[in-house]
Amino acid sequence: MVSGAEQQQGHRAGVYKQKNKGHKHGKHRTKGEIERENKGRVSVTALTKKQRKEARKMDKRHKANQLRRNKKDLVLTEKRRLGSRDGPPHLVAVVALHAGVDAEAVTRLLRCEGAGGLVREENSVCGVSDSFGLVMPRFKQRFTFLRPDTADMHSLLDVVKVADSLVFVLDSTEGWDSYGDHCLSCLFSQGLPAHALVCQGVSDLAVKKRVDSRRALAKISEIRFPGARLFPLDSDQDATLMLRHLGAQRQRRLGFRSRRPHVLAQQVSYTPNSSEGSGGAPTGLGTLRVSGYVRGCPLQVDRLVHISGFGDFLLSQIDAPIDPLPLNSMTPRTAKPGKEGDVDMQDSGVEVASVRVLMKADPARRESLQAEAEVDPMDGEQTWPTDTELLEAEEARKSKRVMKVPKGTSEYQATWIVDEEDENGEEDEESTDDEEDLMMEESIDGEDLDSQVDAASGGGSDEEEEEEEEELNSTSDKGGADQRYDEHMDEAEEGEGLKRYREARANEMFPDEVDTPLDQSAKNRFQRYRGLKSFRSSPWDPLENLPADYSRIFQFQSFERTRRRVLAEAAQEEEGAMVGWYVTLHVVDVPPTVMESVQAGRPLVLVSLLPHEQKMSVMHMLVRRHPSNTDPIKSKEELVFHCGFRRFRACPIFSQHTSADKHKLERFLRADAPTVVSVYAPITFPTAGVLLFKQREDGMQDLVGTGSLLSCDPQRVVLKRIVLSGHPFKINRRSAVCRYMFFNRDDILWFKPVELRTKWGRRGHIKEALGTHGHMKCVFDSQMRSQDTVMMNLYKRVYPRWTYDPYVPLPLPWVKGEGTQVPDDFDME
Repeated sequence: MVSGAEQQQGHRAGVYKQKNKGHKHGKHRTKGEIERENKGRVSVTALTKKQRKEARKMDKRHKANQLRRNKKDLVLTEKRRLGSRDGPPHLVAVVALHAGVDAEAVTRLLRCEGAGGLVREENSVCGVSDSFGLVMPRFKQRFTFLRPDTADMHSLLDVVKVADSLVFVLDSTEGWDSYGDHCLSCLFSQGLPAHALVCQGVSDLAVKKRVDSRRALAKISEIRFPGARLFPLDSDQDATLMLRHLGAQRQRRLGFRSRRPHVLAQQVSYTPNSSEGSGGAPTGLGTLRVSGYVRGCPLQVDRLVHISGFGDFLLSQIDAPIDPLPLNSMTPRTAKPGKEGDVDMQDSGVEVASVRVLMKADPARRESLQAEAEVDPMDGEQTWPTDTELLEAEEARKSKRVMKVPKGTSEYQATWIVDEEDENGEEDEESTDDEEDLMMEESIDGEDLDSQVDAASGGGSDEEEEEEEEELNSTSDKGGADQRYDEHMDEAEEGEGLKRYREARANEMFPDEVDTPLDQSAKNRFQRYRGLKSFRSSPWDPLENLPADYSRIFQFQSFERTRRRVLAEAAQEEEGAMVGWYVTLHVVDVPPTVMESVQAGRPLVLVSLLPHEQKMSVMHMLVRRHPSNTDPIKSKEELVFHCGFRRFRACPIFSQHTSADKHKLERFLRADAPTVVSVYAPITFPTAGVLLFKQREDGMQDLVGTGSLLSCDPQRVVLKRIVLSGHPFKINRRSAVCRYMFFNRDDILWFKPVELRTKWGRRGHIKEALGTHGHMKCVFDSQMRSQDTVMMNLYKRVYPRWTYDPYVPLPLPWVKGEGTQVPDDFDME
């Protein structure tokens, strides 16, 4: 008998078993034999996943080449279409970046006949005095040049949003001044289209100094425009080269405008509504007729339009007048009729040419102007209880609550006794809680400020006054200069600036630390706060205790999926007024202030909104602090927003930009990290640039932050943290007696479940209360030190304030401010 160790293993056929070929007998199988072998199976009609993976390498290369070729052809088609017969004129804005340059001389040189262009339209853009339409028969292109007022920042930003190219006029020695640098900061943050740099006066220099001047100016411009070419513009030949460069340069695609139809108004007229249809009472509104070229993508009459700075409005119809700037003057070309049906011909009493109606709005398909959701006051009322609610009520009845009641009170009477904390929780509102936080912070800073003012003003004796008089008499000249300097200083503004700097410095040195009030119970003062075991992993229900303003906003089930769908539909749109058509838009129910703004010399920009972009929601923007501004920006402070084509005022809240499900509130706009700004605002689909301005007391607006749209998410949880601090009084290894965190026994018992931590990294909990004056025994995970500080973190959810205001006042011409100077030896005490 063979042992087990010597037993041989049986042979097992491997994977690569030999398979011999069948004998080729020269006979073919019959159809019956094939059917019997297949047993009812049919051949594969499509490639399986395995066969797709085995596609040949050459096929993949051919497919990639085809996609690359299609994208290249699309870009070339868009580039050739701009300024041609089938596209809108090439819109060029001339912007002066220095107070010493003459931008009007640049436009005068471009419009002269020596440059090769023919001016066929003067004052082509309504609201801009220096604008003209130029046709270049040599290049078969047409341009529209305009010179916006750089002192009006709103007009400059609106023009740059729709311009195809920019011409920056630089000084031959300095390049740009402080205001030019401010304009460049705003334009780069908003989104800069294709641009060219020009300078004048180089030919007037000596021949030996021209090279040095160009080299110095190129070194200056390299800071903002790396690799950009600098064009001299002193002769007709230079103007011709500039026009050729503008027509052939590569265009920059800006997502926020290429995905939305927009029109720069070239002709504007206003007709007030008649009082017959409104029952005899004047409405104060009217119909605005705006003529211009369609840019971006096709324009639909059923979509809402937004007029920058004025709001959202409805369209009634779109007309097709004669193109005022045809490429061939012999056969003026008009816009083609739309796809909505027949075209009506109407005779105008002023013009001999006819105006064709392209399309009229359909009331059934027209989008609504409703921006807020309808609030149902009975929505939160109690209905008939469900089975789940009945089970929860039964479980709650079984787990009886233990409470102290007077002797002889029945069970029925005890249920009507309301606890003190419940009663206080219902009466206090979140706004009151925020006001108390603000009052506590202001009271501490106010006492310090008053003490310093009193010490500086009224703390001297008679001898000191005599010495001061002698010093003033001896230095009368210096005192007069100081008085003249003090005349231009606002003491109230200086005090407010010092107060803001103290708050920002205190928050930087002791982040989120709050003192427990002595005259109020801590469990009542911080009743809306709760403790978290872990800020990262502890749960927080985003639908819990929502404010009343959340009933007025709209929310998407998936904002990213909706954004992709809406943008994909807009890209495939083939109906409406096509890009390059010269059309007249009839905007209904427009206030007369729009026409007054145009008559005052400001350009008018219309943009067609995508679906849902008129509705209110909670918008989040990722913003970085601009280095030119150093003033502290506090949360819930009013700021001016430029978001895409919109412009509004609001009081936002700041929070950290993390990937977690909870985000910590920032009390100030940080300068060293990106910050998420949350605000109630109309929905805008990313991508879009964001500019944040803060208005001064004198009306100027300073750029304080730049960034982009992040998302639209009302369920984003922003938590405000406060830190209660205490001092270890007696230490016995891992246990210690702490004080100064609370001042009565009830508060200690109330916050006993919350975890403690120290600045040196210890973790612990409250074991018991000692006495009635706020002393408590705490146990930690390791040895305590006497110089350590015991802290308790508490959190509550915060929401933005509903302060959305679409009206933004016109800013005054910007002047660089010196800012408030804070001494290095700033004393917090």
